[in-house]
Amino acid sequence: MFKNLLKSIQGSAPAPAPTPAPAQAPAPAAAGAHVEAQALIAQGNAAEDAGQLAQARGLYERAVALAPALPSAHLNLGIALEALGDAEAARARYVQVLALEPGHPFGAYNLGKLEFTQGRLREAETLLRRAIAGKGDFHQAWVLLSNVLDALGNLQGAADAIAQALRLQPDYAGALFNQASLLRRLGRMDECEAAAARAAALDPDNADYLSAHSAALVTQGFAAEALAQLQRAIALAPARFDLRSKELFLLNLVEGVSVEEVWERHRQLGAQLESVVKARTHGTPDAARQRLRLGFVSGEMRTHPVALFLLPVLERLDRRRYEVTCYASNAQKDAITQRLQSLSGHWVDAAGWKDDRLEQRMVADGIDILVDLDGHTSQVRLAVFATKPAPVQVAWIGYLNTTGLTRMDFRLTDARCDPPAVSQAMHTERLLYLPHSQWCFRPFLEVPLAPAAPCERNGFVTFGSLNNVVKLTEPMARRWGRILQALPDARLVVAGIASEKKRDALLRAIVEGGGSAERVRFAPRTDLEGYYRLMDDIDIALDSYPYGGGTTTFDALWMGVPVLAVSGPLPASRSAASILQALALDAWIAPEIAAYEEQAIARARDVAALADLRRTLRERLRRSPLMDEPAFVAAFQDALERAWRERAAAGAAA
Repeated sequence: MFKNLLKSIQGSAPAPAPTPAPAQAPAPAAAGAHVEAQALIAQGNAAEDAGQLAQARGLYERAVALAPALPSAHLNLGIALEALGDAEAARARYVQVLALEPGHPFGAYNLGKLEFTQGRLREAETLLRRAIAGKGDFHQAWVLLSNVLDALGNLQGAADAIAQALRLQPDYAGALFNQASLLRRLGRMDECEAAAARAAALDPDNADYLSAHSAALVTQGFAAEALAQLQRAIALAPARFDLRSKELFLLNLVEGVSVEEVWERHRQLGAQLESVVKARTHGTPDAARQRLRLGFVSGEMRTHPVALFLLPVLERLDRRRYEVTCYASNAQKDAITQRLQSLSGHWVDAAGWKDDRLEQRMVADGIDILVDLDGHTSQVRLAVFATKPAPVQVAWIGYLNTTGLTRMDFRLTDARCDPPAVSQAMHTERLLYLPHSQWCFRPFLEVPLAPAAPCERNGFVTFGSLNNVVKLTEPMARRWGRILQALPDARLVVAGIASEKKRDALLRAIVEGGGSAERVRFAPRTDLEGYYRLMDDIDIALDSYPYGGGTTTFDALWMGVPVLAVSGPLPASRSAASILQALALDAWIAPEIAAYEEQAIARARDVAALADLRRTLRERLRRSPLMDEPAFVAAFQDALERAWRERAAAGAAA
């Protein structure tokens, strides 16, 4: 994950002398050659330091010729050859080092590094363990071993190795950077954030370390703090599109950021990207074309909400009209990936691809309509869309806001989430409206409903928070506290908080709002069935703000749990409200955040209505347009047809 070690390690370490034969001292001539070879090595080191690699290689070659039994001569020659791009010649030198001295730690390390870069992971692991055995304080070898074990899928082993490196070198910022990544994937969120914070503190001018700390804070659930760290990284690297794209996502999550600022930042970044990325030109689209090539682009073609909403579309699209290609950037693959692939006419596994390679493939595929499913989330591919690889480009589902690109022609949405008079002025795309909803819900699991509402058996109302941890703000938790204060018998369940630090922050805010800590329960993260079954204990789900729920709103409704939502200033602030409106549940929508607490208290006090709604909510959802897959896909296709005809008409007029 960070720069491999070359001469900076080996050249500075004393070169082990070859072991003499037990009863025979070196001949004077050999000793002289040895001294001369060492002098050549020193000259080669100086040439490398001056950037004169070819000269250094020549000096090392002379050292090898003078003293072929001297491991350090072969080692330094190998390092120079590798730096010059001749990996196979370097390999031969490292092999010779180990032939002369099998326990040579630097020979084993360098050969192990080479094996790693060439994908021979088991061989690399063996060599690195040999290097560590030969040099007890070899922290760099522990770091590289961690990378190897990570590549082998042994996350715990990788974490153990990086921890050992840090025991030897506690202030190794690069190792802390790696450790944060490993701990995040192991679900150890607080340790992950601590490691990332220390790396950033040790090297505060490193934008990558600051960005990693921001990402750790996001995973932990602290959006405002993550935004502050990310903005420090952007100040150091203002030209980095990836950092500024992450900033746009976070702006949607922080309460108090104005909708005008969010819009302007999106517009600015889109304009700057389009100013440095040349767009392809396309001929006038043929409105009478019988079959269109349709592409979907995402880094979430796996068990993920984006994939869940894409499935019905791929299953029901008219294949006489559309030839479908999916461009999947996700490295993680599962049964949903396989299902999506089976439904695609063509599947491009673009994990690890650079943007230019992906763009060239799309152009070669002759895509007519290209649909982005991620926006400023996941593995952002908007730089590809900025090159305009397809004549018609559409954003849908994964990011509830503008991309900021004028070259993204349309964004698919609905009039509840994006009222035309409110949203169109805040979009570079033209909003293309689906008649009922931008979503069509299909539950991940078919699970039976509980026979009764929890309030009927408990005698009190239980609220629940089900949204992603990064959507849960402390201002919102204080509102929960005030709701609990007004309803002395009520309870609150908060689901899926892996970070103890985040749990403490939320609980502190609830208590500040007037709630009692004894009436709050944090439910641990669980599998999908456990998540659904948790809703058997919840009477009312409390939506998040300013970034509301999508899939979690559907999940709660499917399990008979009404959701209290807000109609806020951003598209993401109106997501849950738009779903509730489609079900004629307007009484469950606070018109603004100031009315949220009053609305929650009123709904909780009508226990009879709660119990009745629970018994009818699933069937109401099932019979609504929100689960009518044939009608939704027909409307989806009609929207694409409108987009195609508009571009054809615009091209003809031009």
